[in-house]
Amino acid sequence: MPALIRLHHDLAALLRRPHEHGSVVYPVDREASLKDAVEALGVPHTEVDKLLVNGREADFATRLAEGQTIDVHPPSPPLDPTQPHPLRPPLMRLAFLADANVGKLASLLRLLGLNTAYAGEAADREVAARAAREGRVLLTRDRRLLRRSAVLHGRLLRANEPRAQLAEILTLYGLSGPFRTFSRCLRCNAPLVPVAKDEILPRLLPKTRRYFDTFHRCPSCDRVYWPGSHHDGMLRMLADMGLGGA
Repeated sequence: MPALIRLHHDLAALLRRPHEHGSVVYPVDREASLKDAVEALGVPHTEVDKLLVNGREADFATRLAEGQTIDVHPPSPPLDPTQPHPLRPPLMRLAFLADANVGKLASLLRLLGLNTAYAGEAADREVAARAAREGRVLLTRDRRLLRRSAVLHGRLLRANEPRAQLAEILTLYGLSGPFRTFSRCLRCNAPLVPVAKDEILPRLLPKTRRYFDTFHRCPSCDRVYWPGSHHDGMLRMLADMGLGGA
């Protein structure tokens, strides 16, 4: 006798065979955990917030059995990964790791002052290990990456466009500000520190020397920031998205 797996809300759209509309008659012809069964349908375990077997809460290690009805629920905003959870251990603080296919999202999150590391072109194994080692939520559009057992917290981005991805993350994690905009290096994520103009004067162009007096420097890559035209453009972008400044 097969099991019935019901995927709720937006999880149904992740099915490998969308015509099943969220309800799958799943053959129990081999020993498998609920994690194995759900991921075989195309849903990474990171997208699951609650598992019910015949109406009772279960975990990923629960064995699939004949005749069961399994309900699979996604998280409801606001999600707080620092709180205890039956399916995964809590994080010490909310921090992100973006992989290579959502690199622009990493820059937008840093712009808001949110702790966001970038994995670059590292191998999937290394990305997953880093997310676990540093206690970060892994952000990606790669389902296979999120299926790795080392990944405990992650989000499969539904949106394609970076600004829409940012809105998706802010909504999911209940991040509404006030944000510490321009407090992190957009290149390497390190918190910026104030620097006296005299210390960096030889590095400044003539117009920057004349019109600006407030500067910050990245202690990691030594990049210097000041509130120039690029700064104003990013503020306008945030305002267009309904996000305030610092």
